[in-house]
Order: sequence, then structure tokens, then C-alpha cells
Amino acid sequence: MVPIAELVRSVRPYRVVFLIAALAAASVQAGESMDVKPLLESLRGVGLRGQGHPAAIAAWPKLAEASVDQLTEILAGMDGADILACNWIRAAAETIIQRHLAGGGKLPVASLEKFLSETGHSPRARRMAYELIVRDDPSAPRRLMPGLLNDPSLELRRDAVAMTLDDAKALVAGNREEAIAAYRRAWDASRNVEQAQAAGVALRELGIATSLVEHFGFLTDWKLIGPFDNRNDVGFDTAYPPEKELNFDAKCAGKLGEVQWSDFRSSDALGVVDLNEAYGRAKAANGNGYADTPETLPRFKGTVAYASTSFTAAEPRDVEIRLGCINGHKVWLNGELIIANHVFHTGMTVDQYSGKGKLRAGKNTLLIKVLQNEQSDDWAQNWQFQLRVCDELGTAVLPAERSAKSPDKP
Repeated sequence: MVPIAELVRSVRPYRVVFLIAALAAASVQAGESMDVKPLLESLRGVGLRGQGHPAAIAAWPKLAEASVDQLTEILAGMDGADILACNWIRAAAETIIQRHLAGGGKLPVASLEKFLSETGHSPRARRMAYELIVRDDPSAPRRLMPGLLNDPSLELRRDAVAMTLDDAKALVAGNREEAIAAYRRAWDASRNVEQAQAAGVALRELGIATSLVEHFGFLTDWKLIGPFDNRNDVGFDTAYPPEKELNFDAKCAGKLGEVQWSDFRSSDALGVVDLNEAYGRAKAANGNGYADTPETLPRFKGTVAYASTSFTAAEPRDVEIRLGCINGHKVWLNGELIIANHVFHTGMTVDQYSGKGKLRAGKNTLLIKVLQNEQSDDWAQNWQFQLRVCDELGTAVLPAERSAKSPDKP
């Protein structure tokens, strides 16, 4: 038989784990308890371009011989590991499971449920534990999902919200109050835009007001200044006056003359700030696109605008700044650059870009630079962004003044 090491030399690194699983599944002996920690460490050491693969190739067949009673210890090896290492570990776990079930054994459901309840474990590992529990007991979702509504695993939480939305929909015709309560639970737990929209629409139809802006924490009140020059793509690396000093009373030279700061409030349901709207670009008479004229066209081609807002925090805390933007951009929090992407017209989605930062107690300042290039295509005219502050799960972190009003309690 050709050694595994010989076979994997010509295989792409990310496929090695699946090759090993296929070769070893039929040959692994009956599971025995063993010290799996050093074997897991070898698998956790794999990286791109073959890094750590020789050690992992040697360790993987040994790990796959472990007892099914060690399954949760093996799943815990995914904690803090990257996706490549998790794939190796998952493949070993699957081999152990397949061998055990083929021999007429049962899955260790009690230990898997305990593992699932321990939210500090890797979301990927806990998801696998959940899937194994359901494999053994198809009725388990009805029992487990209510407890996963506020789970730190966004994948498990999304499934729990989906079930709650289905339950609420079934209640509408027969029990309005219970339906409202179910939709409230789904609304509060949702971190997915589509699910929050579904819950919000249903609640409004039942007479309960909701706000996606408040639920996700989009910032809607901004000060804007521009346009500055981005012809020939000069703007991304050019530090215009707002990057040097935030003086909202100042006037400075812009692309077409003197510019100054002005106030803008977004009325969009998801907090989108449309810079074309802000700078008065005329909508076409037919409602499609914008009406460009020789006078307006230069203003909105090859341009840079800045937006700034303040954020009052009750106490210091770590946060994520999440941005949706179809244009090139930079984002600073209290003068520290935390997001920068020199791209144009690649689409725009909620939470498209993310940067980590630290709020200080009291006033914090956000500054955004948004660039428009010189493409004249109809699909390249959008000039906009949306921004929110949240924790690592996507739960909104609201400014102190907005949080105190608790506006998002349908």
C-alpha cells in the first residue's frame, strides 16, 4: 500500500484532510482512549502553503483511532483554531463517529449536549455537536432551540430565530398576544438583517413599532464636507484638511471652490448616507438614476467627501466599527485609522467591512473618508455609506443618549 505521505505530496493542502479521511476511514482500528492533546496540537499547527502538514499527516491517523468517548475533547481542540485546522479535526471526529456507528454503537448524546451548553467553545465545534445530537434525535431542535436564541454562535442563533419566526407566524391567527411575544423574542435575538426585517414587518402589522436603525445601531446624524479632488485617483492617499484637524467652523479649499461643514441626517431604514443626495444632485425626471449636466458632472466624478459624528460612551469598552460602502473609504476612531479599502463599486452590504476599536468614556469622534472615482457607467454612480457600532456578535452599541431613551423596545 502506498504511504499516505507519498499520496499527499501532489494534493493541494486544503484537500489533504479529505484525502486522509477517505484513506483512513476503512483502516482505522477500534477506538481506544488515548492522550489526544499532542495529536490535536499537531493538527492545530497546520497552515497555508503546507505549513505544519508533515506533523499533521502523522498525527491524524492516530487521532482518528481515539474512542468515541473522547469526542468532546477532540471537538474542544477546535477552540481558537483557524478554519483549516478545524477541518482536519472535524474529519478525524467524523471518522471516529462513522466507525463507532458502523459497529452498532450509539453517539454520546449526553456529553454532546453538555458540550453544546458550554458557550465558550468554538462555534464550529458546537455546531458539529448540535448536528450530531439532531442526527441521533430528530426532535432535538424543538427542545434545544429556545435556549439558543441568544447564543454567541451566530449560526445557531440564526436557526433559533428562524424557528421562533415560524412559531410566531403560526400563532397569528389564533392568539395575537402570544404571536406578538414570539415575534418580540425573534426581534430581540436577531443579528441577521433579513430576519430582523421579517420580525419588524410582522410586529408593525400587529401594531408594534420597530426601528432597524435602533436595533442595529446605525448612526444617522453626520456632519459632511466636500467635495475634494479625486481625479486620477489622487484622493485616497491625500490628507485633506479634515484629516489634519476637525474644525467644524473652518472653511477650506475644495475641488470646485471653498467648502464647509454642513449637517445631514439619514432617513434611510438602514441608515444609508447618500452623498449624492446630500450634495443636491438632481434625480432624473423618470426616477431612474441622476440627471447629469455639464455643471453637476464634475462635482460627482473623481471626488472625496468626509463625514464625521460624535459618539458618547458611558464607559470605556472594546467595539467593532462596521461599515457598508460601495466606494473607496477610510475610517478613523478618535484619530486612529481602523478601516481602509481602496476599492470601487464592488457592491454594498450591511457589515461589509469591520474594524476593531476602543471607545473611551465620554465623547468619541468618528471620521469617514468616502471616495468616488471617475467611472461614467450608470451602475457606478452610487456614492454612499452606512456605519454602526456594535460588539463582536453584532449587538448594537448605542450612544449613551440614545441608549438611555431605550427606543428599540417594541
